[in-house]
Amino acid sequence: MSLLEVNDLCIEFPSRHGIAVAVKGVSFTVEKGEVLGLVGESGAGKSTVGNAIIDLLSAPGRVAGGKVTLSEETISGLSSEDIRKVRGRRIGFIFQDPMTSLNPLLTIETQLTETIIENLGFNGKQAFERAIEMLKSVGIPEPELRIKQYPHQFSGGMRQRVVIAIALAGEPELIIADEPTTALDVSIQSQILDLIRTLCKEREVGCVFVTHDMGVIANVTDRVAVMYMGELVELGTTEQILQRPEHPYTQSLISAVPRTDVKLHRFPRVEYIEKAETKAIDVKNHWLGQREDFGELKGDALLGGKTLLDVKNVELKFETQSAFFKKNRKYVTASDNVTFQIKDGETFGLVGESGSGKSTIARVIAGLYKPDAGSIEFAGRDITHLSERERMPFRRQIQMVFQNPYSSMNARMTVNDIIAEPIRFHKLAESEQKIRQITADLLDHVGLGQKSGIKYPHEFSGGQRQRISIARALATRPRFLICDEPTSALDVSVQAQILNLLKDLQDELGLTMLFISHDLPVIRQMCDRVGVMRYGTLVEVEETEKLFETPQHEYSRKLIELMPRVDQLSRAGLDIEEHREPALA
Repeated sequence: MSLLEVNDLCIEFPSRHGIAVAVKGVSFTVEKGEVLGLVGESGAGKSTVGNAIIDLLSAPGRVAGGKVTLSEETISGLSSEDIRKVRGRRIGFIFQDPMTSLNPLLTIETQLTETIIENLGFNGKQAFERAIEMLKSVGIPEPELRIKQYPHQFSGGMRQRVVIAIALAGEPELIIADEPTTALDVSIQSQILDLIRTLCKEREVGCVFVTHDMGVIANVTDRVAVMYMGELVELGTTEQILQRPEHPYTQSLISAVPRTDVKLHRFPRVEYIEKAETKAIDVKNHWLGQREDFGELKGDALLGGKTLLDVKNVELKFETQSAFFKKNRKYVTASDNVTFQIKDGETFGLVGESGSGKSTIARVIAGLYKPDAGSIEFAGRDITHLSERERMPFRRQIQMVFQNPYSSMNARMTVNDIIAEPIRFHKLAESEQKIRQITADLLDHVGLGQKSGIKYPHEFSGGQRQRISIARALATRPRFLICDEPTSALDVSVQAQILNLLKDLQDELGLTMLFISHDLPVIRQMCDRVGVMRYGTLVEVEETEKLFETPQHEYSRKLIELMPRVDQLSRAGLDIEEHREPALA
């Protein structure tokens, strides 16, 4: 008898427009000590299946048919009181978004020890010691200090580690991991995957691993189940699925994975997955091409071009413990003497572990943080200490695409208003009619279409929301685009669309980009040069191919060695070169 059996599971979401069937007749098993990967695009039903197993479906969702069995005991259809005894103690759940699964009003200590006391029956002292042990096991530094802090004081990756520690603390029989490594860099991802593998093998714990990362699938799972539009289209061993996929959709997913062994001009497009079409423009005669001229850029012999952005010796510290006397205050160094240049038209990548200072540098450049020391020069002008009024023209020239597109939008505004807001603020159009024309054109350009403008953010998928974010960033006709983890939460096919879109925009508009990511294969495909950050320090800056082939710093070599790889496997028998999309004219 298997540890977990899911038989003919059907899930429905009733509404006034009818019944939407989210999952149709899904069946699979998980053995003791086995890791089953559940993959597919956003909306395929992966997370819905995981939520249904422990009765966490969002209303009005309901299980319309099928049965779920854990260790020969039927757990589907249990009462609320009985299913609570299963959650945490017998089944641990690792949620995708750590910020929404942690209570912002409670310390990490309270949330972690509460779980341990409830599920293991420890006393307060034992629970605290166990909590420290769990934080150490998931790679959180200084756990004795960090355990007293609140979720907002942690980076995204560190919050995810806390959520994983809470899920593992009850020593469950089964773990359901819903995109558990989405926000983690490769080194911490490797730690977490090793931890899950070790737990499963040594303690015979089963795991349902929901992810869109095929590299992770290759490294951690024993079998893979592929879902498409609520149905299970293929199920087999990891080796069979990655080397000899049979279903066209599985082939599509594997072909869309960014290459780690070679740099391609564009990400491959496979026709099985419907793609959004973008609209090419004539930049010379188009509104987007009419940007402010800040004069001659500075030359730079090292870059062989003109420097647009010059970051010089930037230092920034954040206070972690306040005190009346300055000597008693404690600080964490977010950036320490960081120096690099980005030339006009270049894509410069920043990589490093969570908390290494990548996003901090981005926010310093965007003017959201003021550095304690150093300077930022843009187009030859020092913009470090400008007043808000003086900085306004540069804010138009420097725009940012954030990691989470939904949280960076006003949920009460239509897409038209979201995109039009920066145009109105900077007074870039003379009339409302012109503004409507510009927003419609931008929506066409990012592949959403003009009719999308009357909708609200919640009506779009993650990939579509990121397209809206890109359209909004383009609305000020920027010269420099900061992309902070723009595809970390997207499945591989949508990720390929967004990255191809950014490449097209750069080719058409001559954009310069700072591209921040923990996904090294994406960095290799997108960037001309790469800077590697560790503990707030820039340890290496090198051309992308040279860095990946012959990294000089020990830390760079470690990151590249830990990178999940699927390149040694057949990519669905597809010739990638034959599936390149032509660059837009």
